[in-house]
Amino acid sequence: MAQKRFIIEVEKAKEASEGRPSRGPVYRSLFAKDGFPAPIQGLNSCWDVFRLSVEKYPSNPMLGRREIVDGKPGKYKWLTYKEVYDQVMKVGNSIRSCGYGEGVKCGIYGANSAEWIMSMQACNAHGLYCVPLYDTLGAGAIEFIICHAEVSIAFAEEKKIPELLKTFPNATKYLKTIVSFGKVTPEQKQEVENSGLEIYSWDEFLQVGQNQSFDLPIKKRSDICTIMYTSGTTGDPKGVLISNESIITLLAGVKRLLESVNEQLTEKDVYISYLPLAHIFDRVIEETFIWHGASIGFWRGDVKLLIEDVGELKPTIFCAVPRVLDRVYSGLTQKISSGGFLKKTLFNFAYSYKLNNMKKGLRHGEASPLLDKIVFDKVKQGLGGRVRLILSGAAPLSAHVEGYLRVVTCAHVLQGYGMLF
Repeated sequence: MAQKRFIIEVEKAKEASEGRPSRGPVYRSLFAKDGFPAPIQGLNSCWDVFRLSVEKYPSNPMLGRREIVDGKPGKYKWLTYKEVYDQVMKVGNSIRSCGYGEGVKCGIYGANSAEWIMSMQACNAHGLYCVPLYDTLGAGAIEFIICHAEVSIAFAEEKKIPELLKTFPNATKYLKTIVSFGKVTPEQKQEVENSGLEIYSWDEFLQVGQNQSFDLPIKKRSDICTIMYTSGTTGDPKGVLISNESIITLLAGVKRLLESVNEQLTEKDVYISYLPLAHIFDRVIEETFIWHGASIGFWRGDVKLLIEDVGELKPTIFCAVPRVLDRVYSGLTQKISSGGFLKKTLFNFAYSYKLNNMKKGLRHGEASPLLDKIVFDKVKQGLGGRVRLILSGAAPLSAHVEGYLRVVTCAHVLQGYGMLF
């Protein structure tokens, strides 16, 4: 399938002259050929994104995770926007009760979870700088970031507490408070207190500020909301200061990208959260879902169980980086190749027929409705059965993979642009 060109030249190349070096042409996204989309009106900060959605969609399910019953995963259990807001206010009051306020650096270390989002929103509410830490980072990189960013308080997944304690004693120059997303063992508590720090379980921390109330600072678009670090693949991690304006402008960019295929998010949409929140790609996507009052379900943190979680959640939008979609492509092509002659022949016929119709300008839903039901529905069910849009970001997606997925998944496939932190 011929791929549409999504960039446009807005300035011609310039020859070297009068001591100035030559310069190549300037390109811009096709969706911004007439200028960049303006930030969404009424949004001045990431806190506004969440706060206004709570006002508009208080009863909508916001954050969900699978219940574990007798050691087995069950259905997704949800917290509404209002329930999450109430928890966020408790977290924020406890942060302030510990003496932390505007401009203080707050680390978040662990896999995506409801507590991760609540901690981030508490930072947004009270003007702290959220410093996400990849859950794949070891103690050395974590110690570097804590010291480099001067992190004072850190929230961490329960199983990451031992890794965090390995940063002692160097990190204790800045780090003074640790909050576990789960429990804290007596041994961990003793070790932390011996180093002159405080550590709380999640339930304990929610009680710290229960009798306190704090005014929320006024947030500006120019304020820094987060410091995101690179993954450290080329030396020490590098910190990137990201403002409220950067995030809310990206929301407008995502909106325009969806409009390019006549799509838009609604409060009925569902997202599977598995890409790291420490990366700007997933952070912006989840902020976009929150802005629309949609639902975010978290995976269990195991790539081997991702497809099972997707099947249970049944997301409507699926986001991925190219290496994930490459695996999907490889898995599908291998399965087709190893199938029987009849199945392989039917699939290849259906693929060619639909591809040719799409080349003629038909949308994927119009190109072969009958063959979609007979042949491609199994692929669609593999992603939960409701995915209508696949977003790829952080690096270029191969043209042949993009084209293949557009045919067999019965969904739009769109690419964003960015660096993989």
